[in-house]
Amino acid sequence: MTVQTPSYILFYKPYGVLSQFTREAGHLSLADFGPFPKNIYAAGRLDADSEGLLFLTDDADMNHRLTDPKFEHERTYLVQVEGVMDEQELEQLQKGVLIEGKLTKPATVKVLTGEPDLPMRAVPIRYRKTIPASWIELVLHEGRNRQVRKMTASVGHPTLRLVRTSMTFLSLDGLSPGEHRPLTVDEQRELFKLLHAF
Repeated sequence: MTVQTPSYILFYKPYGVLSQFTREAGHLSLADFGPFPKNIYAAGRLDADSEGLLFLTDDADMNHRLTDPKFEHERTYLVQVEGVMDEQELEQLQKGVLIEGKLTKPATVKVLTGEPDLPMRAVPIRYRKTIPASWIELVLHEGRNRQVRKMTASVGHPTLRLVRTSMTFLSLDGLSPGEHRPLTVDEQRELFKLLHAF
């Protein structure tokens, strides 16, 4: 009997694409990209209107260890928001904000002085002439539903664009929207070491 080797793939999800293999409401899905191995799925989703790193695998244990909140793995996001956050609002995000009756875990927040080097989005960002936009980098250790958008909205700054740039030490480096690559042997080894340290 042949034992199939698990697949571990990094995918740069473009704007408007679902983090699943079936289309819904006219959105493209992962099935429109690839080709990917059978029985593979995303470990931690991104909404259709978010972009960035997806980790695809058919390894259920790996999926669990990457997504279960008790493991608290870092997820880094570049976030364009409406307006400019002041120190008090940034501190609120760092300490935790109340979302649906539950406080978010402490986060790391950094204001970016310029616009990050990201590919142009297929659908332009909506701009309001009277309100400036700014960018922050947000590092979370949990992955609640639409958490980043709810966090920035809770301090009065709706999210305009959201890009996940990394999960643990894995990043978008070398990938363009719609591209994917398998993890190297060294990356697999390091990821196993990290995830099984808990």
